[in-house]
Amino acid sequence: MTTNDTAVTSEPEVVTKDRVVIRFAGDSGDGMQLTGDRFTSETATFGNDLSTLPNFPAEIRAPAGTLPGVSSFQLHFANYDILTPGDRPDVLVAMNPAALKANIADLPKGGVLIVNTDEFTKRNLTKVGYATNPLEDDSLDDFQVHEVAMATLTRGALE
Repeated sequence: MTTNDTAVTSEPEVVTKDRVVIRFAGDSGDGMQLTGDRFTSETATFGNDLSTLPNFPAEIRAPAGTLPGVSSFQLHFANYDILTPGDRPDVLVAMNPAALKANIADLPKGGVLIVNTDEFTKRNLTKVGYATNPLEDDSLDDFQVHEVAMATLTRGALE
């Protein structure tokens, strides 16, 4: 974008917080526990105190993309002593429509929502009862939504 022949770039706003609760949610077996574990290790490397809450579905694996099959990993980290994994996330990473539907009620208005757009197909939306795509119908306007084509980016990185 140019204004008066001068390139205009916008730097992302950096916000400092003394504590954050993040929840990674997706299908059981899709690596949410591993993702949470790796994020936890990186958080600890920076000297943060933390508490985690892995959340597994029942022993019998539900069909992929369904509400009963959603697995999550919640991490509460801060620059002071942490005693609980947090009541509700400040950030929700939803890997598919089922993860979004199962966890969106816990995200406060204004919370950060990171969504894997590659999984928001008509079939996956129908499986969990969405009549329309929540990424397109303004139902997520109360949140800071960041749409990321995670599978596409991963495949591109591996080429």
